[in-house]
Amino acid sequence: MKASELSCGTGVPSGIGACESSAPAYSGISRRRFLQGSAGLSFALALGAAPSGGSAKEGAGIGAGISAWVRIDAAGVVTIYNPVAEMGQGSSTALPLIVAEEMDADWDKVAIAYSPIEPDIYGHDAIHGRMMMLTVGSFSVEAYFDRLRIAGAQVRHVLLVNAAEQLGVALASLSTTPGAVLHPASGRRLGYGEIAQHAKVPQALPEAQELRLKPVGEFRLIGKSILRRDLRGKVDGSAEFAIDVDLPGMQFGMIQRAPVAGSSPLAFNREVIAALPDISAVIPLDHGVGIVGKNLPAVMKARQQLQVEWSKDAPAEKFDSDTAFEHYASEAAKGDAPVKRVDSKGDIAAADASAAAIYRADYLNDFVYHAQMEPLNAVAALSGDVPRAELWIGSQFPSGLRAEVATLLGIDIAKVTIHARYLGGGFGRRSWHDFGLEAVQLAQQAKVPVKLVWSREDDIRNGMFRPMSLQRMEAGVDADGNITGWRHRVVGDNASIVATGAKIPFYAIPNQAIDLLEMRSGMKTKHWRSVGYAPNKFAIESFIDEIATARKEDPYQLRRKLLRDSPRALKVLDEAVDMSPYGKETAPGRALGLAFSEHQKSLTAGVVEISLVEDTARIRVHRVWLAVDAGIIVQPDNAIAQMEGAIIQGISSALLETVSVKSGAVHQSNFGDYEILRMADTPEIAIRMIASEAPPTGIGEIGLPFTGPAIANAFAALTGKRLRHMPFNSSNIKLAMLDDGGAV
Repeated sequence: MKASELSCGTGVPSGIGACESSAPAYSGISRRRFLQGSAGLSFALALGAAPSGGSAKEGAGIGAGISAWVRIDAAGVVTIYNPVAEMGQGSSTALPLIVAEEMDADWDKVAIAYSPIEPDIYGHDAIHGRMMMLTVGSFSVEAYFDRLRIAGAQVRHVLLVNAAEQLGVALASLSTTPGAVLHPASGRRLGYGEIAQHAKVPQALPEAQELRLKPVGEFRLIGKSILRRDLRGKVDGSAEFAIDVDLPGMQFGMIQRAPVAGSSPLAFNREVIAALPDISAVIPLDHGVGIVGKNLPAVMKARQQLQVEWSKDAPAEKFDSDTAFEHYASEAAKGDAPVKRVDSKGDIAAADASAAAIYRADYLNDFVYHAQMEPLNAVAALSGDVPRAELWIGSQFPSGLRAEVATLLGIDIAKVTIHARYLGGGFGRRSWHDFGLEAVQLAQQAKVPVKLVWSREDDIRNGMFRPMSLQRMEAGVDADGNITGWRHRVVGDNASIVATGAKIPFYAIPNQAIDLLEMRSGMKTKHWRSVGYAPNKFAIESFIDEIATARKEDPYQLRRKLLRDSPRALKVLDEAVDMSPYGKETAPGRALGLAFSEHQKSLTAGVVEISLVEDTARIRVHRVWLAVDAGIIVQPDNAIAQMEGAIIQGISSALLETVSVKSGAVHQSNFGDYEILRMADTPEIAIRMIASEAPPTGIGEIGLPFTGPAIANAFAALTGKRLRHMPFNSSNIKLAMLDDGGAV
């Protein structure tokens, strides 16, 4: 099995163990917290090499302990632990960079290693209020920023205290430069590695308010262009994903899953499959049949010969996507529908009664597949009579998976080790545990280490999709042209997903009623990049344009009026218009569309330029301009790359991506019939990051939600027709061209 790495800086000597391998397994990490940081930060600090299974003690020499976040060896190499999943978003560089900034580390001598899967120390509580190692929702930098700045400053404090003692000078007379402590009066200098060899950990660390955190103007790493550490290995092929892992005695596993979610195997030709060459085990599961064999081709061939009789009682068997919207609309119209109030403001009934005009429109959104580059896979190995379990996996939620594996096997969580690996894309799909648990089940039954592999067909047909949904919009406008009432009813499956993004916190509309009508499809649904923001912002921002058009008002000016109480949001909108040709003459056959969006406290506004290829009824996006306010940007180049990726994915999902379901079975099987945007269709993209000293907010998803409505608004400007069904594929465009368009 080749070494896993997040890569060292260029100045790190070769052969540094902390650089070349992942963090030590959980069993070698003491859970004792012997030094407490501020604001609830668990900061067990020690520096230097960790003894195997050792437990750090107060006042012990630095070389005798282990560290929660940082280790420094005698050569001055600083190892900083990364607690989040790396799936291409760059957080595995951004978080250590924050620590390095405050401790004044020499970045060329920083090694990055995955942290142990120990949520009490390395987790965050930004999502559900409890400590979890969960990489979703663009929370990583926002959730860890203050904690890691404090951690880095505390490390710097320990180094200064020890240097003062070793040099025999006052603490206040010392300063730091990257990788060293300086005594300016005498010109003496101690490298961090020199200090670490003989240093001791103080009995108490200063609280946050006692530390001097760097002002933004003094940052030398944060906000600068610094190469991500995961890129080199991904370019030269040395980066390790779970599918690269090779264990002694390992075999391969695949599962024939039920074609309809919730179905189970009643009977299958077990004896025939078990007798095939190189097949070691045929394993019945609640949701399918697993096959384990000595090589993957043998397993794939055996699966083709598998004949399964499936149960017929799954709720999803009654679900058809082509009739669902009609049902959703019918249910949404019922006055006594059992809705859940998502947000409310003012007196919506009074606003309706006094409105000079009422506008209404419905917007539809299909199921969408995650389409991550790397299909799901995991390697599991069990050992011992009371089993210990090890799992090599790319997971967005390793702490949750670890607990699930312990429950599945009925063992203590301390007997479960998760070896974090790179993810070839996640988008929310890899925060679910199903594929990891399947690998454990196969390894348990086959009694050998098993590498479970999902094919692309498995991934689509048995996927977990962003729910299809209907957004019913209604707005009241007074005699002066002000939007005074706003109703938004979200209809769809999975309440934790479909209603996210339905609120309009920045628009000054005094009376609002936003509610959810949850429908049960029986299909498996899951968080998808930006969760429900993409479909809901499509409805909200398209509806704003529709109202403006109906009232012969400039959509940009209407948004300016609605954002009048939110200076930061208004600036983002103005910047997007300023950097684009919005409001100016466009080339023949082209048009511009504008949309505003917020997500996880970040703000964006964007403009797109499109044309319509009439003979194929397809939209082509030529150029995109996006303005972003996401507070302090830790890695500017990476933030722009994140935006570009989100924009491209947003365009792809808005124009092409759809999953259709008949009697609970998914129609699509691979990228031949699940279309995604091609490289040749990628537009020119310009991004303006607005300078800010506000705390950092989410980057990974904010670039996506504006794309759908901006394209729809551009289409309306080009054709006078409204797109109200996403994706805007050929069939939906043709239907829109036959419609009379406009809000009613």
